[in-house]
Amino acid sequence: SHHHQPLAPLRDRGKTLLGYISLGEISQHRSHFETVKAMGLLGDENPNWPGSFHVDLRDPRWTRLVIERLIPAILRRGFDGLFFDTLDNAGDAERQSPEKFAGSIEAARRLVVAIRRHYPNIKLMLNRGYEILPDAAAYVDMVLGESVYADYDFDKKVNRRVPEQLYRHQVQILQNVVKHHP
Repeated sequence: SHHHQPLAPLRDRGKTLLGYISLGEISQHRSHFETVKAMGLLGDENPNWPGSFHVDLRDPRWTRLVIERLIPAILRRGFDGLFFDTLDNAGDAERQSPEKFAGSIEAARRLVVAIRRHYPNIKLMLNRGYEILPDAAAYVDMVLGESVYADYDFDKKVNRRVPEQLYRHQVQILQNVVKHHP
């Protein structure tokens, strides 16, 4: 949303322009990082992305900040909609510590619904977010299945194919979404 080529030539060619927003974590280089830190909404640092910290999606102050400040700032730059990243953090958090992060998946789903209700006419794309996808699909226009076939192994620092079972599972999730929400 901040570093991109000029948007007008893309718009002139009929392209749909989506601004990036990370909803499940924040990098410390983002302008709103200190605000979110002061609000006490930051969790642990993402070990795979140094300088990026998880956000507590369950806190209504995060939802308000996203809807009232972050999204308008992106749309003012000339984007037609939003690309939601890192909402799959909610499922990871609940799996790793069910008691500590109970309700994170539901909070991620509610955040997508709230954004759609506040911005009914913009394009929305969800990256992964498989735990919320069956319920959230009706509120987004597009889904990106990032790392379905191959992924980066942060421990070995190499790209690798995902295990066949995981590949098939992700494809099935995406096919079900297309079937019910073409």
